[in-house]
Amino acid sequence: MTSDFNSVQSGQRVHIGFFGCTNSGKSSLINAIAGQDVSIVSDVKGTTTDPVKKAMELLPIGAVMLYDTAGLDDSTELGEQRTAKTFEVLRHTDIAVIVVDSRCETESVHKKLMKAVSEKGIPYVLVYSKCDLHKPEQRLPENSICASAVTGENVQELKELIASVYLKSKAGKKPHPLTEDLVTKGSLVLLITPIDSSAPKSRLILPQVQTIRSVLDSHAVCITVQPDELGFMLSQLKKEPDLVITDSQAFGFVKDIIPENIPLTSFSILMARYKGTLQKSIDAIGSLKGLKDGDVVLISEGCTHHRQCGDIGREKIPAALRKISGRELIFEFSSGNSFPDDISRYAAVVHCGGCMLNTVEVGYRQLSAEKQNVPFINYGMVLAEASGILERSVSVFER
Repeated sequence: MTSDFNSVQSGQRVHIGFFGCTNSGKSSLINAIAGQDVSIVSDVKGTTTDPVKKAMELLPIGAVMLYDTAGLDDSTELGEQRTAKTFEVLRHTDIAVIVVDSRCETESVHKKLMKAVSEKGIPYVLVYSKCDLHKPEQRLPENSICASAVTGENVQELKELIASVYLKSKAGKKPHPLTEDLVTKGSLVLLITPIDSSAPKSRLILPQVQTIRSVLDSHAVCITVQPDELGFMLSQLKKEPDLVITDSQAFGFVKDIIPENIPLTSFSILMARYKGTLQKSIDAIGSLKGLKDGDVVLISEGCTHHRQCGDIGREKIPAALRKISGRELIFEFSSGNSFPDDISRYAAVVHCGGCMLNTVEVGYRQLSAEKQNVPFINYGMVLAEASGILERSVSVFER
């Protein structure tokens, strides 16, 4: 039987990135922490090229994702591209592990790393590796440790230090809720989940699964129907739902069936709040009416999937944007971990709920847009605005 933590999606895991120079011992330490050969280990510099990741459980944190990265002093022909990939990992790192070969003087590199992660607000641990060969003579700074992947010295202590520093960084910070503050024990929640050609075969999409679990954790009652069965289901209920959550693509259909007095929102809008981008998205939605003919809009998704006729990102969001703005727009697209650093030429960024991305990555994208004065707007809110129910779809959070 597969253990629970193996089924946890990447976007829900704590991302732990290992950074440092080539041959500093990053790969060996990751293998030691994971208890298996995750990364190739060699004396040849530049062995790690593209980032390597490994899902595991690290207590008391829980489900985590370890990332091995290319050395930041990679001087090979592809070194610049590898370095760019390394910094891409830093964008979604919850806690950084900066690895220094204890035999070498690499202060310039690891100090730059410490400065970079500090500026981004990322907590970090400093590891002096290969301590079976040499131990640093200087007193180690706070949140530092000397370890050896070969002998296992301080590997367990390193795990504990990573967990301690991460949890300390989160102390006193309340995570963004999904539905926990919207429902109580005994609440009736109606979920509307279209099962069409774009739905994944034999399963629900992640936001729907997460929402069902969140509702059940509140000891509320959850009923799931497809749009065509919505009217029938309402007629069978002895009480009105306390909350209705729909796929954003069904807003136009659902709004005419669900009475105005029943709170209504979407999975995508819930995810925007869960990832911390809801308020900025609300503030930015009005900018869409000011778009001009020929403006370029970036439509970005955190996942990669096969595009089909009626695809939300390629067809439905562009159609909604044209309806809202009344303009002929130009659309460009990004998906997965691909998100441009320079977005200043875009008139707006319209982003999915980000269920496959962790909160740090979604926050990076939103902040990048803010710094470059580009509106950053959630998919569901665009579809709600196009359906004329934007205010209703976000008012559920004001109750």
